[in-house]
Amino acid sequence: MGDRLLFHLAIPITNIDQAMDFYAKALGCRVGRSNPGAIIFEFYGHQLVAHMTKIELQPQVGVYPRHFGMVFLDEQDWDMTLERAKKHHLTFRHQPRVRFPGMLTEHKTFFLEDPFYNLLEFKWYCHQEAIFSGTEITEIGDRPEA
Repeated sequence: MGDRLLFHLAIPITNIDQAMDFYAKALGCRVGRSNPGAIIFEFYGHQLVAHMTKIELQPQVGVYPRHFGMVFLDEQDWDMTLERAKKHHLTFRHQPRVRFPGMLTEHKTFFLEDPFYNLLEFKWYCHQEAIFSGTEITEIGDRPEA
């Protein structure tokens, strides 16, 4: 069933134009339907719906527990996304780096923050089997086990 599914995520925003600048112009997401209350983006082949809210949005203290993003299967795609983020002067919440070097779970990562404090992580694993395998490894992210 996995090849016949798309992931859907809804996020809060407070300004449609700023959402367009970040997701469409800077990240290159295709724009779908929109109205004054929401806009749909094709986020790397998945549906991202940005809903307007009047609630005052607050930044998270850290990147955990809530963030979303992409796991790239091709390192060049990760590199191109990184360069695009730099070119458009997007806000890096965490700078690009290699996490868990020398381990099965070694991967490149960076975090962006959109204008509404939504956090996005972009990763590329050196060993694709680590994306869902390696269950004997307990490291997930950069924080101690909860």
